[in-house]
Amino acid sequence: MNTMTRRSLLLAAPGVAFAAKRDSAGGPLPYGALPSTRQLRWHQMETYSFVHFSMNTFTDKEWGYGDEDPSLFNPTAFDPDQIVTSLKAGGMKGVILTCKHHDGFCLWPTQTTEHCIRNSHWRNGKGDVVRDLSRAAHRHGLKFGVYLSPWDRNSAYYGKPEYIKLYWQQLTELLSRYGPVFEVWFDGANGGDGYYGGAREKRTIDKQTYYDWPNTWALVRKLQPEAVIFSDVGPDVRWVGNEKGRAGETCWETYDPVGENGGPASPGNVRAKDSMVGTRNGSHWIPPECDVSIRPGWFWHENENGKVKSPRELMDLYYESVGRGASFLLNMPPDRRGVLYDTDVASLKQFGELAANTFAKNLATGAKLKASNVRGGNSGYGPRNLVDGRRDTYWATDDSVKNPELTVDFVQPATFNVIRLREDIRLGQRIGAFAIDSWKDGAWSVLTQGTSVGARRLIRLDSSVNTGRLRLRITESPVCPALSEFGLFAEAS
Repeated sequence: MNTMTRRSLLLAAPGVAFAAKRDSAGGPLPYGALPSTRQLRWHQMETYSFVHFSMNTFTDKEWGYGDEDPSLFNPTAFDPDQIVTSLKAGGMKGVILTCKHHDGFCLWPTQTTEHCIRNSHWRNGKGDVVRDLSRAAHRHGLKFGVYLSPWDRNSAYYGKPEYIKLYWQQLTELLSRYGPVFEVWFDGANGGDGYYGGAREKRTIDKQTYYDWPNTWALVRKLQPEAVIFSDVGPDVRWVGNEKGRAGETCWETYDPVGENGGPASPGNVRAKDSMVGTRNGSHWIPPECDVSIRPGWFWHENENGKVKSPRELMDLYYESVGRGASFLLNMPPDRRGVLYDTDVASLKQFGELAANTFAKNLATGAKLKASNVRGGNSGYGPRNLVDGRRDTYWATDDSVKNPELTVDFVQPATFNVIRLREDIRLGQRIGAFAIDSWKDGAWSVLTQGTSVGARRLIRLDSSVNTGRLRLRITESPVCPALSEFGLFAEAS
């Protein structure tokens, strides 16, 4: 892939702005790279699920070789409504299905290969998992997304020019038959040994050029213009650099990806340690997605039924993903019946309840908020916007005031252990560092400090604090801040 071609595509895709007209009310100018409309919708989701369900479920593998007999795929009680309602009960806003994993087996009746559900025994070859799960998602108010592995260990064409046309046909089928898609997920694992139509050999590809990413992404834009595109390098959403579900303590929404050896990056070739942190003042808005499975593996394995993450473990991951400006993509793999296992369902539900109960009441709402500066003295930019529950209002200061303070005085002392901040990211990621102080023994004492805020920042304190007064200080910002939320919460037990 030509570096300039890739850069041109990125610039066209996420929406990059370094200058804009001030709004009619005199609001701040946007700063740096900005999110597109599709990215703003994605940011609002925060939590959604992967569903790894395919041939590997029945062969007890993580990566199939591509030589599996399609008849092995035969769930005994597939229930897409059970899957989707279980996800919804846990607070998930969407579901992304592994429509084709590396073994090349397709969960829909594709015309591109015989290695697909048409040749399974399930429903006498008349079934369509993609159709059924997408319809269930839409019935229950969840968004639907697709995962289509670029690597195909079954196809005789893989590694040859003909495969790209086949891959585009698969992508076209998925994006034109199953309704609205919110995310298209491209895996970075590609090239290696496989069945390849009986060749049983190792095939390597040039990760930069083979998949023709500019035209592949353009096909997604044409067929599903509202969908965000995920890969190691975006162009809309980036991999966080690990499969543990954790973003960096400092995590910027902007990102300029670099390849493993310092050259141009591409899906499957990125310096992962940078992905966790992003790029301060980067030229592209490419926020991170934190993917992790509720089990040790991505597919269901009976011997992992006792190794399901607990609700508290899931909550920890929530703080380290959504709480650092990323999204939380939690994998929930169906078993061989075609439903989510009871232990997984119970853990996710309890996590959803724990999160909902924790953030049910913002203790700052009834407090008196006083800002050291309000933009133009206009109450429309005042600190009450921080507790009105809206994303589209914010506290802003005059352009010259880059290090303002906010004091929070409670009618009665408040007890809390979680602090929540959010910038109005329509104006870019502006804040570089902040500190929060509590009033103790007649003086201010530093309670916590942090760096990036972005779409969401959660700080969970080591222990609960009881105080009648708090202070937020913006300690580093290249421009005036535009903060849309300040929240204080007591974590549910």
